[in-house]
Parts: sequence; structure tokens; C-alpha cells
Amino acid sequence: MGLFDALQISSSGMSAERLRMDVIAENLANANTTRGANGQPYQRQEVLLESASPSFGQVLGGVQVAGIVNDPTPPRRVYDPGHPDADKNGYVTLPNVNPVNEMVDLITASRGYEANVTAMTAAKQMFTKSLNVLR
Repeated sequence: MGLFDALQISSSGMSAERLRMDVIAENLANANTTRGANGQPYQRQEVLLESASPSFGQVLGGVQVAGIVNDPTPPRRVYDPGHPDADKNGYVTLPNVNPVNEMVDLITASRGYEANVTAMTAAKQMFTKSLNVLR
């Protein structure tokens, strides 16, 4: 394992968790959006992560984003005949976003980001102590 591999792995994890937090924030912001640009309710998105293939000479490669996909769960239907987007039976189709699940995912992403910051800080401290030993 090279000198900067730990920093690279931690930084890739931090970037991935930041993107997860951005997507979760977008999901929460659109939790009640009944009509998007395509005329349909907003559809929840998820970030897919995968392990990054290490480059030559590396043991580990960190993490990378495989893509952002739409959640296939069906939208919620709520009876609200006064809503402008209600159908003829009075039902409104709402996004498949559950704010409680989103907050749990946000906490998980935040903790993952903090763990990567801690790992990066520990690696920097080890590098500093190694350089001090060489003086």
C-alpha cells in the first residue's frame, strides 16, 4: 500500500457520501412534487456505489459512483379531492419519497462521511509522525 493510498481511498469515500447527501436532499425537497417536467410525480432517486478497481500497484481502489437510478417502488396515492392534481376519483399521486427513510439515509451518509474524515485525519497524523521520526 502506497503512502497516499489511504488518503485517496478516504477522499473517494467522502465524495461518494457527499453525492449521496445531495441526492437525499433533492429527494426531500421534492417529497410533495406531484408534477415534474414530464407531467408525472417526482420519483425518488438512489446512488449506486461500487468498489473502484485499483490502479496498477494498488491493493485497494476506494469507492466510485456506479450511477444514480430511480427507485422502482410505486408512488403513493392519497385521497385529496381539493388538490389541483387530483384525478376524477379525488386521488392525488404523490412521489414515492418517505421523509423518515430519507432522514435515516441522510444520517447514514453523514456518518460515513465523518468516518472517512476520521480515517484521513489518522493517515495524515501517521505521515506526520513518520516524517518526524526521520528528522
